[in-house]
Amino acid sequence: MNPRVAGPWYREPWPWILMSGPFVVVIAGFITLWLAIRSNDGLVNDHYYEKGLDINQTLARSARAQALGLSAGIRLTVTSIDVRLTAKAPGFAPPPALRVTMSHPTRAGLDQSAVLAGQNGSYHGSFRLPAAGHWVVLIEDDARTWRLEGNIILPAAGETLLDGKS
Repeated sequence: MNPRVAGPWYREPWPWILMSGPFVVVIAGFITLWLAIRSNDGLVNDHYYEKGLDINQTLARSARAQALGLSAGIRLTVTSIDVRLTAKAPGFAPPPALRVTMSHPTRAGLDQSAVLAGQNGSYHGSFRLPAAGHWVVLIEDDARTWRLEGNIILPAAGETLLDGKS
């Protein structure tokens, strides 16, 4: 039986195998650091204070819709939208036009906005929406004094009601 003569450590495979794990982790750390520096974090807003003030205005507009007792019946298809606006407040005059924004919760590229002209609380317009999906609907008057917001899931059967309570 021949005894094996040990050579220098760098000619043995085990030290290299054992060092490869920490080496890979260090390289992955540098790649992560590079990605963190180079990429844009779209969720962070530089104007967070102004956004916070805007939230107060948004809440006030939603409260205004609730005080007026506003509700909107929406019939939505993949190509059109019909809105029926009603109010419990006496003397409420329906606006001549409504701003309607359809937002997809996860795909901002599908978001759409339109101004719907109407009369006597009935409004009609067109949207090009996918046949199925979840949508956040925002309805405002032209002066932006009140707002109604709610969710619609396509395909929708019949009329979906949005009111100032939601």
